[in-house]
Amino acid sequence: MISEAAAGPVDELVEQISRTTGLTPDDARRVVADVLAYFTETTEEYVRRRHRELQTYGARNDEIFARLGTELRHWPVRSPELSTRQLRRIVYG
Repeated sequence: MISEAAAGPVDELVEQISRTTGLTPDDARRVVADVLAYFTETTEEYVRRRHRELQTYGARNDEIFARLGTELRHWPVRSPELSTRQLRRIVYG
């Protein structure tokens, strides 16, 4: 949920996206919500989500954890460098 303090800039962004892309205001609001969710996802949430996604496509854990380590180095939100063991603990507890 977006706080009232952030509602002003978010509404302005929704209007800008709607105006410049031709999206409806509802579609623009969904795009903004998706982008905000992407940038507020924690490292742990990202690791768990990506692990599930990659497993869905048949990737094995060795491949998945190597790929996650690489992806986190280029992730737009700064994450500490995590070992394979740390990544496994995030996923499996």
